[in-house]
Amino acid sequence: MNPASIRFQDVTVRYAGVQRNAVTDISLEVGGGELVVLLGPSGCGKSTLLRTVNRLVPLQSGRVEVDGNDVARLDAVELRRSVGYVIQAVGLFANMTVAQNIAVVPSLLGWNRRDIDARVDELLQLIGLDPAAYRNRRPSALSGGEAQRIGVARAIAARPRALLMDEPFGAVDVVVRTALQRELIRIVGELRTTTIFVTHDVDEAFRLADRIVVMREGRIEQAGAPFDVFQDPATPYVRQLVHAGDDVYRRYYMRTRELLRAT
Repeated sequence: MNPASIRFQDVTVRYAGVQRNAVTDISLEVGGGELVVLLGPSGCGKSTLLRTVNRLVPLQSGRVEVDGNDVARLDAVELRRSVGYVIQAVGLFANMTVAQNIAVVPSLLGWNRRDIDARVDELLQLIGLDPAAYRNRRPSALSGGEAQRIGVARAIAARPRALLMDEPFGAVDVVVRTALQRELIRIVGELRTTTIFVTHDVDEAFRLADRIVVMREGRIEQAGAPFDVFQDPATPYVRQLVHAGDDVYRRYYMRTRELLRAT
C-alpha cells in the first residue's frame, strides 16, 4: 500500500467567538512517506492545522485533501479510522489490556481474531516491547514512555497511510523522549507512513523532520528541509527560532537524523 499524500489548499480556520483566525490561507503539500514537522509556539495554529486533516476542526474556507479526495466529502468516522492520530495525553482505555487497546481499530474494521492477535504481537515487537510481557498488562502498569509507545502502536495498528501526531512526547522526560524520537524515525522509515508531527520543541523538529514548516500567528513563515531552514532562514523570526540555543547541537541533530534514516 502506497503512503498517502496530504494537501492543504488556502485553508482558513476561525473558532466561534474569536476575533482573529487560528489559521489563515495556508497552502501546503505533504508527499507520500514524508515526515513533516509543524513547528512554532503555542497558539500559532499548528495543532489546528493538523486537526483539519481528520476533521476534528472545521474549515472556514479552503480545502484539505488526502490522496486528492476532499476530506469534507468523506465519512468522518471512516476517515478517522484510516488516519492514525497520536496526542500527548495518550488516552489508552483503562479497562482494556494493552492488546485490546492496540486492537481497537482493527476490531472496528472487522479483522478476524487471528489477524488481530498477529498484528498486536508484530506491533509490540516493532515498538520494542516483549509481547509475552506486555499484551495482558493494563495501562496503569505502564510507564509514561511505554504508554506513549502503545499509543503509537494503536495509531498504526490498521496500517493507516497517514499518521497525525500532536505533541506526542511532550509529557515524558528528556531521556525517554529521545528514545521515543529514535523509535518514531525507525518505525516511520520502515512503514513509509506519511506523517505530520506537531511540536514547539526546535531540537525535536531537527531530530525528526524531512521537512520543517515554521508557523507564526496562523501562517507559514518558512517550509523547507532542516538544513535549508537552518542555513537560510527566510525571516528574522525563523532565524531567532532556529538559532536559539546551541547551533552545534542543531547541526548534530541534522546529521544524526540522516544517519538514522540511512541505517
